[in-house]
Amino acid sequence: MGEMRIAIAGAGSVGRSIATELAGSGHDVLLIDRDTKAIGVDDLPQVEWLLADACELATLEDARLGDFDVVIAAGSDDKVNLVVSLLAKKEFGVERVIARINDPDNEWLFDDSWGVDLAVSPPRLIADLVEGIPEEEYAEEGMPPPLPGAEIAESVLHAGSPFVDRREGELIAALPEGVALVAILGSGGVCPPDPERTLTAGDTMVFLAETDVLGTLEEVLGPVDESDPASLD
Repeated sequence: MGEMRIAIAGAGSVGRSIATELAGSGHDVLLIDRDTKAIGVDDLPQVEWLLADACELATLEDARLGDFDVVIAAGSDDKVNLVVSLLAKKEFGVERVIARINDPDNEWLFDDSWGVDLAVSPPRLIADLVEGIPEEEYAEEGMPPPLPGAEIAESVLHAGSPFVDRREGELIAALPEGVALVAILGSGGVCPPDPERTLTAGDTMVFLAETDVLGTLEEVLGPVDESDPASLD
C-alpha cells in the first residue's frame, strides 16, 4: 500500500497513538482537535496539526478534507464521531471513513447510513477477549455512560412547532433526559448542532434517543405531520 493522506479527528490518547503508527509508516497524517491541551507539535513533529472543531463544516473545508484518502473519527464522544463520519462521507466524498465506538450499545448506529465504512469498538474487542467484563469497568477507563436502547430519531420541524425561528440552543435546553441532538439537515446541508443558529420550518432534526422517551420528545417538538416518518429504520 502506498502513501496515503489521512485525517484523524480527536487528538486524545487513541488518536495520537493512531497518528504515531501511521506517520511512522510513511503516511501523511493530519490531527484535528479543538482542545489546545491535546495539541503537541513537539511530541509528534512528523504529524500536521489543526486546532479546530472537527464537527464544523468550515473546519473541514479549510482542511480540504475531500483531498484525503482516509478519515478516522477517533474521539471519545460517539455523537461527535457520528457527525464527523457523516460529514466526511456525504459532504466531502472521502473514500474510506473509520470510526471509533466508545459505547458498545451504540455499535449498531455506526454503519453506512452515517458514512461509516469500518467501525472499531475497543470495549467490544476487550469484551470479546475477556469474557464477562462488567460495563461498569468501561466508565473507569473514561468511557461515556451507556445509552441503553438508543436509536436514531428523525423529525421535521413543522410550521406549528414552538421552536420555529428560535435558536437551536433553546431546543437543546428543552430536550428530555436521554435525548441528544446530533445533526440538522436543512438548506445548508448536514450540520452539527449550533446553539446560536436559528431553526426554520422544514429543517430535519436528527436525535440520538432512548426508546422510552421518544413519545416525550414528540410532545416537546410540537405538531408533527402524521404523513412523515418520525424515525429511521
